[in-house]
Amino acid sequence: MDITATDFESIVVKKIPLIDLRAPIEFLKGSFPNAVNLPLMNDEERHQVGICYKEYGNEKATELGHRLVSGAIRESRTQSWIDFINSNPETIVFCFRGGQRSQIAQQWIFDKTNRSVQRIEGGYKAFRKYLIDSLSPLNITSKPLVLTGFTGSGKTDVIEKYKNAIDLEGLANHRGSSFGGNITEQPTQINFENNLAYKIIQHKNQRYRYMLIEDESRNIGRSYLPRDLHDFLKSNKYVLLEVEFEKRIENIHREYVIVSQKMYESKFGKTEGLIQWQNNIISSLERIRKRLGNENFIKIREEFDFDMSSQLNQNEKNGHKAWIELLLKDYYDPMYMYQIEKKQDRIVFKGSLEAVEGFLSEMESELI
Repeated sequence: MDITATDFESIVVKKIPLIDLRAPIEFLKGSFPNAVNLPLMNDEERHQVGICYKEYGNEKATELGHRLVSGAIRESRTQSWIDFINSNPETIVFCFRGGQRSQIAQQWIFDKTNRSVQRIEGGYKAFRKYLIDSLSPLNITSKPLVLTGFTGSGKTDVIEKYKNAIDLEGLANHRGSSFGGNITEQPTQINFENNLAYKIIQHKNQRYRYMLIEDESRNIGRSYLPRDLHDFLKSNKYVLLEVEFEKRIENIHREYVIVSQKMYESKFGKTEGLIQWQNNIISSLERIRKRLGNENFIKIREEFDFDMSSQLNQNEKNGHKAWIELLLKDYYDPMYMYQIEKKQDRIVFKGSLEAVEGFLSEMESELI
């Protein structure tokens, strides 16, 4: 039983569980949301079969594969598939091209349970192509609505409130700025694209007229948007969130100091966590040193070092605002002012947090 390209949308919309039969090394490079890796062969077995295939051809390689995955190993792996399917009856299996590995899994499951399980025709390769195609502006039916504003305005907090929004930073696991790295790893580029495609397809299925996104550069940390998609998103209407300067300092202090330090402390312990956080901020400052200019860099670094020393020696947690203020005034605000001036003709609404949220709520309710 095969799932063809005409059924791919239902996999995404219904969030159907998937079993990725590929080896762990293949899975780690990228797979699909709702996919669990329960491989037919582990990395070493796959490596051995691959060498055999190159030297002796498909028939010998298949024979070797069956010898390597036999007896108790075959029993264990088959049972892992069955256990997952018992908990998730709609499960679909796939391998790389929808060939031998998924066919073998289907047969072994049937032999043990008399149950037929579906597989993706064309496997990972076909489904991945479908997802990449969905990222083309030609296949997007809703109109992008871009929320912009100066650094620290709390744009991400606003984005998270609306069902018609797609949180690009959340998908990239990065807050979008030079200081935006999280303590956990970003997804692989393949996973970022696949997760984004899922969101866009699900958004399309809901028939929203507008797709609310945050104003982002093409690169979000090491994740990046396809160029044509990024150009399409940035060429549409903008909403400008206006927030007072002092409030923006408070927002950044809360997110990048208070919350971030807690994350580091939870992973490394109190003292080591603070040191690791300190090193991360210093590395981020170094990355933008040229753009800051040496004089500005020295001022910001001196303020940061003073606040860090106070915290480490006196447990002073309320510092770190002076260097944030300098960073906004000397770096982020001039850059964002230039960008906002360039898009003035496309700003359809601007106002306070309350006003912007009222406007966005109206946009959210509009359907195609």
